[in-house]
Amino acid sequence: MTIYNFSAGPATMPQPVIQQIKDDLPSYKNSGMSVMEISHRSSLFDGIIADAEQDLRDLMNIPDNYKVLFFQGGGTLQFTAAPLNLATKYHRIGLLDSGHWADRAGDEASRVGVKVDVLDSTKDIKYTELPVLKDLKQDTYDYVHITTNNTIEGTAYSKIPDTGATELVGDQSSNFLAQQYKVEDFGAIMAGAQKNLGIAGLTIVIVRDDLIGKVKNLPSMVDYELFAKKNSMFNTPPVFAIYAAGLVLKWLKEQGGVPEMERRNLKKSGLLYDYLDNSKLFTAPVKKADRSLTNIPFITGDPDVDADLISKATAAGLLNIKGHRSVGGMRASLYNAMPYEGAQALVDFLEKYEADYWRTH
Repeated sequence: MTIYNFSAGPATMPQPVIQQIKDDLPSYKNSGMSVMEISHRSSLFDGIIADAEQDLRDLMNIPDNYKVLFFQGGGTLQFTAAPLNLATKYHRIGLLDSGHWADRAGDEASRVGVKVDVLDSTKDIKYTELPVLKDLKQDTYDYVHITTNNTIEGTAYSKIPDTGATELVGDQSSNFLAQQYKVEDFGAIMAGAQKNLGIAGLTIVIVRDDLIGKVKNLPSMVDYELFAKKNSMFNTPPVFAIYAAGLVLKWLKEQGGVPEMERRNLKKSGLLYDYLDNSKLFTAPVKKADRSLTNIPFITGDPDVDADLISKATAAGLLNIKGHRSVGGMRASLYNAMPYEGAQALVDFLEKYEADYWRTH
């Protein structure tokens, strides 16, 4: 039985990458040491982190005036780090409240004394569409924070809001390298690795260099300028996670880069959305124009049916399709490493389940 993992994260990884990890694990580059054992100060790791940064720059066309930083602490730590580093003039940020992770970002910023203004929210309609930025008053906010893809709710920005002269900070954790955005449209980008880039334990920060270094004596582990000066090695970095991300980045380049990933993700998600939109049992609750390419929630409206479906899907090798507790139902995460065959297998299963359901009801 073929297994397909639809987990929202940590998520499925490319099979060639897993095989490469397996091959490298006992002795990395014939060093006699596992990649889990090598020093972060060694020439072996120098090559790993340098290649990872360059491949990421190539894939995203990152301009030279942007720093690429490798952090621990997950994307959540960056909800604290970003306001500490970037909210330096007005000590005030704007927030587009598009769901759970946007709300968390606002909460963490407020904890460090930054004023957070919710510019628009779709909470009252259960985040089934995106908030809209309108009438942004300039010279008010250090930046506006958005979540480009909402992992839980299944919405995503295909067009980035125009914030004018106000900096835009984007949490791209769940569609990083899966959908095309221009780095220049953002003052800073943050992304946890465990969805499209590798394993948990690593977060990427891409930040324009003129925005950093404005605050002295920040806690070291959240100081963008310090991490830039130290090549992300102020302390021992997440060596294995960076190594794994480096392999995924090389795999992405071999596949054709972000444009090809977006094309594949459109095809995979389109297959599932087309089925759901024509189903009499399942509903995709998100507004069509705002739908995510990578995280697709769907429901029946009956928790007992949902539970039965999830159980049978698991038995059929379609794993981790249970929806987040705040949304319920099911959720299929179709990240870069999920093959088209996985999406097709899910649709085939849902079609059969629906046919069986109507025969007995």
